[in-house]
Amino acid sequence: MKSLFVIFLVASFSLVAVANDRPNILLIMADDLAIDGLSCYGAESYETPQLDKLAEEGVRFTHAYSQPLCTPTRVQIMTGKYNQRNWLYFGILDPKERTFGHLMQDAGYRTGIAGKWQLHSYDPPDFPNADRRRSTGMKVEDAGFDEWSLYHAWQTEDKGSRYGNPSFDRNGNLVGPKDGEYGPDTSVEFLLDFMVREEDKPFFAYFAMALPHWPMVPTPDSEAWKDPSRHLEESTEFFPNMVHYMDKVVGQLVDGLEAKGLRENTLVIFYSDNGTDARITSKFRGKEIAGGKATPLQTGIRVPLIANWPGTIEPKQVRYDLIDASDFLPTLADLAGTKIPEDWPTDGMSFFSALRGEKGHARDTAFFWYDPRPGWDKERFSRHIFALDHHYKLFSDGRLFYIEGEGFREELIAPADMSEEAKTAKAKLQSVIDDNLSGPMSEAAEKVVNAFGETL
Repeated sequence: MKSLFVIFLVASFSLVAVANDRPNILLIMADDLAIDGLSCYGAESYETPQLDKLAEEGVRFTHAYSQPLCTPTRVQIMTGKYNQRNWLYFGILDPKERTFGHLMQDAGYRTGIAGKWQLHSYDPPDFPNADRRRSTGMKVEDAGFDEWSLYHAWQTEDKGSRYGNPSFDRNGNLVGPKDGEYGPDTSVEFLLDFMVREEDKPFFAYFAMALPHWPMVPTPDSEAWKDPSRHLEESTEFFPNMVHYMDKVVGQLVDGLEAKGLRENTLVIFYSDNGTDARITSKFRGKEIAGGKATPLQTGIRVPLIANWPGTIEPKQVRYDLIDASDFLPTLADLAGTKIPEDWPTDGMSFFSALRGEKGHARDTAFFWYDPRPGWDKERFSRHIFALDHHYKLFSDGRLFYIEGEGFREELIAPADMSEEAKTAKAKLQSVIDDNLSGPMSEAAEKVVNAFGETL
């Protein structure tokens, strides 16, 4: 595959200006990466110069949170709702929901998505009770996107590879598998083609990245990639290569926008769906940190959030605003100059003011209802309900942790050692839990089930 950067340098046409002052928006969400994966946050095991540059020339948020696992975060970010209100099953987005794709379409944006879907069907056919859940989720063509190029858009057993020799559903047509191609490159090529067309509408592009999710395999920059027989070889030794390539493709997207004169009017946001894979140990601020993916530990939910918008976001900013996945949809509404419909209840709080360097982001607590069951390979998981602020995290079973700071600090507070400050925080966070559990809940969330969907 030719260099994407060269392709866009030699292109001869120029773009017309967007017909209004609303920005183009590129939302990038990494798959399985906590703050221990980016050097601008203190990671020492990986080099991420492109993302570090975006942070240096924009704003880096220190207190951004996700859910502990991918589907819970993906349905929350797309709907603006906490999971107890929208949950059905792992790997499923309720087809009755509306997404930020619908919101941005209605606001007059062109909408495109690339990367990972995994919200229509998940369980393999031989998994117990799979027939109750297969093909019950939302199809991408119904999710508010004009164009798409997606891995895992249909059945689990038909998904193919997301990395070497990839397969994608591109606007309803199967593309691949093709020997020698690399999935993230294919996604970047699609997104650049989508974003840089001459149009009289701004674009909203959502890059649901595959990187650096398992399987950990070579990238085109790995020595092993030179041998085609090793393209799908699995080893945790390739994880640093994958993080580096993740950073590289972000740079390719930014360079492509720059080459077409679109950079000044494009907001780039980088986020992650959950913590780093548990098979990975990273050096972070002088300490060895085990990945916390799928757990409610700080290593499972504390993720990077970087925003860059030349001329609008002042450079070298570090913000301590508390932000969770539900906040993106109302932020997008503000950016698009639109309102969320009154019949679309959401839990998020816009951080648009924080992007502009202003005060006003009102969130001082975040709530988590997390249960990825039922689903294939989910036997080891269980439900966790908790709330947190900048200093404390309270679970619904009464455990209180001290989490102050910008890293992964997490210390259980014994009841006998609880200070007055801790008692006040516990009462506040208990109120957050109670308020959220007393509100509307999906039928699925009202039940407690095992991995096979059987009520406990």
